[in-house]
Amino acid sequence: MMQKRKAAIGGALESLFKFFALLCVSIAMLTLICLLVNIIADGFPRLTWQFFTGFPSRFPEKAGAAPAIAGSFYLIVLTALITLPMGIGAAIYLEEYAPNNKLTRFIELNIANLAGVPSIIFGLLGLQIFVRWAGFGRSLLAGALTMAILVLPIIVLASREALRTVPPSIRDASLALGATKWQTTWAQVLPLAFPGILTGCILAFSRALGETAPLVTLGALTYVPFLPTGPFSAFTVLPIQAFNWTSRPQAAFQHNAAAAILVLLAILLTLNSVAVWLRNRCQGKLRL
Repeated sequence: MMQKRKAAIGGALESLFKFFALLCVSIAMLTLICLLVNIIADGFPRLTWQFFTGFPSRFPEKAGAAPAIAGSFYLIVLTALITLPMGIGAAIYLEEYAPNNKLTRFIELNIANLAGVPSIIFGLLGLQIFVRWAGFGRSLLAGALTMAILVLPIIVLASREALRTVPPSIRDASLALGATKWQTTWAQVLPLAFPGILTGCILAFSRALGETAPLVTLGALTYVPFLPTGPFSAFTVLPIQAFNWTSRPQAAFQHNAAAAILVLLAILLTLNSVAVWLRNRCQGKLRL
């Protein structure tokens, strides 16, 4: 009798937990849908060719986001060029070559802690080091270096996790056949870990693309009426441009901000979709 009563209580608690879990998911999804519907209703009519090719203006109907789109593109490209060799190289060293001692554990602990630091702290660090000490000013290079130190811990952690998924037997078999440590890492380990590394890198760059606080702290301009011409050129990005438009009192600028958010969401969803597609494609080739 007691067992039946305990089973009945357990079943009721499980049903109650499922109900509250479903309620939480429903509230979150409903909130997200309402936000998306509101943004699409306000911003979709502004997605014209003039919006993509135009420059900022004090007239909302003439304002465009070309400098912000170009700045976001150049910022991500520069960030990728800086972080990919450093992040993947650091992950390979820590996972394949570094000895298990106090120094290595200290480095691993700090990398894990850096991945959880608020992004605005990286903005303050970039302001002091790259803008003031290095003398780069509020340039595209300073922004890319700041974003690089923001996403570098994420890339290192993601790459290490991908390397750990490779079975040790692959390494042992390669070494037993006479391959060197580097030949084993380059020809056997990296191809198997590549899908995970690629996915982690793209997701890290997606985060960098949507960050605003570090660039605002860095002093990135909110009004840039020209396209970037080089690494030392002034720049703006889509999140900052949207922030600038939302601070304007005219309702038409709010529609421009909604359009910029739609463009940013489309880019982020595209990057995430590319990450999933490349991962599945690489995994399919490895199975063959």
